[in-house]
Amino acid sequence: MDAKSKQAQQQQRFQEYVEKIHYSDRYSDDFYEYRHVILPRPLLKMVPRSYFSDSTPGVLRLLAEEEWRSIGISQSPGWVHYEVHAPEPHVLLFRREIAQD
Repeated sequence: MDAKSKQAQQQQRFQEYVEKIHYSDRYSDDFYEYRHVILPRPLLKMVPRSYFSDSTPGVLRLLAEEEWRSIGISQSPGWVHYEVHAPEPHVLLFRREIAQD
């Protein structure tokens, strides 16, 4: 298989995994709206190494919006990746502020 075919196959697998990303229902407290996003485990293996923590192997660091969008996460503006949970590195926790009157 040539490099171009291999790259096309890898891109196709990436898109298949992106379609399987699970977005939780939203939940909230007085200040924030929350949701968690679950990546398919094979997709986590395709995430650039630079997105992982230097101190905790196999665990993502907090990602900027441009970074989490680049791995296929799609949600409306305002969401911030605010926490990682080492036992489940494929689960990303997001929140956004609730507009206060």
